Amino acid sequence: MKAIIIGASSGIGRELAKILSRQGYAVGVLARRENLLVSLKKEVSTPLFIQPADVSHPEEAIIHVQALIQKMGDVDLAILSSGVGFFNPDFDWNKDKEMIDVNVLGFCAMADVFMKHFLAQGRGHLVGISSIAALRGGSGCYGASKAFVSNFLESLRHQMANAHKDITITDIQPGFVDTAMAKGATFWVAPVEQAAETIAQAIRKKKTHAYITSRWRLIAWLLKIAPNFIYDRVWK
Repeated sequence: MKAIIIGASSGIGRELAKILSRQGYAVGVLARRENLLVSLKKEVSTPLFIQPADVSHPEEAIIHVQALIQKMGDVDLAILSSGVGFFNPDFDWNKDKEMIDVNVLGFCAMADVFMKHFLAQGRGHLVGISSIAALRGGSGCYGASKAFVSNFLESLRHQMANAHKDITITDIQPGFVDTAMAKGATFWVAPVEQAAETIAQAIRKKKTHAYITSRWRLIAWLLKIAPNFIYDRVWK
């Protein structure tokens, strides 16, 4: 079994690399910080294929991930875990642009590469790490970028089902996970190891969608049904 993780230098992606290695996967990892990918070699027991690249430069990243696929051969599983998020009360365009470049353009570029690969080989499993913030407005550009991720994954799932393709699409929507991105969060913060293990279970079961951890299902339900006047009051 072979898997590629985009955004494996830290956080959820790095933990998933360790878990998949324990499950017997040969793992390919792609991220901007090559030194952190190299250090990951000491923490896995199966072959680790390293490819440095920055998904915020999609045209270059496409070439790098295609090279990684070619190096590994057929890939069974692709996990798109790279993402950035900022609170941007001052409407700093550079911060919003970085979120769009990574979470939207980079995500879409990587998804397209893997979908082409899976279609060519006749099977595959694409997993995208979105966020609970995708469900309603309130997180600025970050939430909007993750809404793109979830919407795009749902569209891919319908497309593959209608075409009767053996390609699984999984949308993962975490709540707060103890990573650098969630620094300062205090509500239902899951250890990154626990979050990654729960995601790995969803992948094994080939779920189409999962909240991480499962307790966030309640929050998601409340967010979806809350009328605007109540939701607006909460944000005040």
